[in-house]
Amino acid sequence: MSGDGATAWAARRVLVTGATGMVGSRLIGTLVERGTTVVAFVCDRDPQSELIRSRLIERTNVMNGRLEDFAAVERAVVGHDIDTIFHLGAQTIVGAAHRSPRATFEANIQGTWNVLDAARLHNDLVQRVVVASSDKAYGTQPILPYDEDMPLMGRAPYEVSKSCTDLLAQSYAHTYDLPVAIARCGNIYGPGDLNWSRIIPGTIRSLLLGEQPVLRSDGTFKRDYLHVDDAVSAYLALADGVDDGSARGKGFNFSTEQPLTVLEVFAATCAAAGDPGAQPKILGRANGEIRDQYLDAHRARRDLGWKPAVSLEEGLQNTVTWYQALLHQS
Repeated sequence: MSGDGATAWAARRVLVTGATGMVGSRLIGTLVERGTTVVAFVCDRDPQSELIRSRLIERTNVMNGRLEDFAAVERAVVGHDIDTIFHLGAQTIVGAAHRSPRATFEANIQGTWNVLDAARLHNDLVQRVVVASSDKAYGTQPILPYDEDMPLMGRAPYEVSKSCTDLLAQSYAHTYDLPVAIARCGNIYGPGDLNWSRIIPGTIRSLLLGEQPVLRSDGTFKRDYLHVDDAVSAYLALADGVDDGSARGKGFNFSTEQPLTVLEVFAATCAAAGDPGAQPKILGRANGEIRDQYLDAHRARRDLGWKPAVSLEEGLQNTVTWYQALLHQS
């Protein structure tokens, strides 16, 4: 980031929802390093969250509350004079959404309109909003890779919650001229992911504990895999794009554009963990999962000047190192 850009972030007051998640923790770390005043919106305090483990939380203002509670969201915005919102908070597990659709819709859909409406009501304060949608918002499409001109067609509960999140952000942008931009990332991985049902953290934990890794799918599903540091750079690029108009009211795909099967990612993860010969237990049960889904990121390259910087090998290695420290500490 240029000197002028770093200076701009040092002057801002930023609210991050989903603050204890993998991306939220990493984003907050980046912002704090740039001198930004950060308000972390926290629902549940997880002691294994990187935000807490690293004691980074002590360098933020903490607002406890639930996204479903509009008063709590509004209080966070007004009480801290927020000018920038990164809305990352959501129920993010596909399996959990399948089991508990109502709770997922409340957190992901109601939570999003609460954030957007707080920004609308206090547009004298809020100058930029970045909303985390997902590649899942597209649902199943007949053409690959997915680009931003494709319709949002979620069908399973998690997909629908992200389609709605995305459409709500677009609605507020076009109806109320809300300064919002939308991120649609592929599968984000990296240090700080505590969702063990996901292929990379689940495999690493199993290997470090001497257990056989488990694959929920048959291993042939194809996906994008984006390192958390590249996701953070994407969110920051979107915020800058709101300011210069290149991203305002728009959705952007963020991807390495190098789709991999689950088995390919499994093999690379095992190699990074020092056990290249490990064999998985393949369950072949992936409820509510899209078989093949990966993204075209040309718009982000063209309009935002964004591109991923972390290779899969490098990303997996620093991810393994983080889990080694976590599990040793535990």
